[in-house]
Amino acid sequence: MSRADLSAPLLSIFEKVKLEYLKAKKSGDLELARRKALECAKILRLLAENSPGLRDLYLEKASRWIRTARSLKQESGAEKPRIPPLSDNNLKIGLEDLIAKTRVKWNDIGGLWEAKRLIMETIVIAGLKRPESIKPWKGILLFGPPGTGKTLLASAAAGSLNATFFNVSIDKVLSKYFGESSKLISALYSLAREKAPSIVFLDEIDALTLSRRRETSDALRRALSSLLIQLDGLKIGGNEPLVLTIAATNAPWDLDKAILSRFPRRIYVPLPDRRASKEIIRICTRGLDISKLRLDDLAAKCVEKLYSGRDISNLCQQAIWNMVRDVNRDLYRLAELPYEKIRSMRLKVRPLLMEDFEDAFRKIRSPLTKKDIEAYERWNEKYGEY
Repeated sequence: MSRADLSAPLLSIFEKVKLEYLKAKKSGDLELARRKALECAKILRLLAENSPGLRDLYLEKASRWIRTARSLKQESGAEKPRIPPLSDNNLKIGLEDLIAKTRVKWNDIGGLWEAKRLIMETIVIAGLKRPESIKPWKGILLFGPPGTGKTLLASAAAGSLNATFFNVSIDKVLSKYFGESSKLISALYSLAREKAPSIVFLDEIDALTLSRRRETSDALRRALSSLLIQLDGLKIGGNEPLVLTIAATNAPWDLDKAILSRFPRRIYVPLPDRRASKEIIRICTRGLDISKLRLDDLAAKCVEKLYSGRDISNLCQQAIWNMVRDVNRDLYRLAELPYEKIRSMRLKVRPLLMEDFEDAFRKIRSPLTKKDIEAYERWNEKYGEY
């Protein structure tokens, strides 16, 4: 049986083990539930190996089942939580870790014109004087395949406003501050109001909603409840400080209605088309001679290979390194020189050639399939804005 053929039986086994987990959890046998959660994680990892196009999604889900197992171990008393209650000082330090400096501007992003327009529109309306009945959006949901620029869009929103940028990975917050994450979320929005204008970027928002649906722990349910309360309490415009929440997910179909209702503006961040791919290549090769490149041909091949913006960036980096190695054959030998001597020397470069990219295309592979893209497009047609 081929590797691809294993997906169906593995999914069948996963559903069976998941049902056993739910029964054990319902009966109060937390140790059995913990073991079943670990089995679920193991099966999802096998699915990741056998389904390259869905690898990232399966690995994300596997990590959540592992976290579920850990929380069950804590609940059963088999292991005491290692993280002590957050003191006010530790809470402040934790929040400061979430503040990211960004200088990204809108023109640093290739393509995504409609997504950029909708986000810009949201920000501008929040600041303008307007009739009372025109209410700005309090939250934006960005969804699409991995590597398409969701984080970059949020970063540009903050960078263009010179706003405080809170870059929050939900998955990491739940792992690092387990049991205290609801307290952290409340404090996060309090600090965001103090440091307004603020952009609160919630990455992997599906990690939180999936946790509630699987009924993993009271701590996770409290964290979600805290987030929903904060989102409901936000007021934007007038004399209120600007605190805009931008959430992102690679798996929009895993979000529940409670979260979706708080993010009525849902923006699809798709793979770049030819025009966008061409612009991304230009951005990634700034400062180099690209006069010998056939950009239209390169862009067409990027679209054909289902490249994300991240894939195109990696492609350009690989092509640039091919050029660098070609004209600096003994580059590694310079490592024997003192660092100050190296700093006084200049790297040799030449115009980028199509041959540099041909080799790079062989090394950069997209994990996505056309079926994956169709799934995102169907969800966008049903729930998205455009």
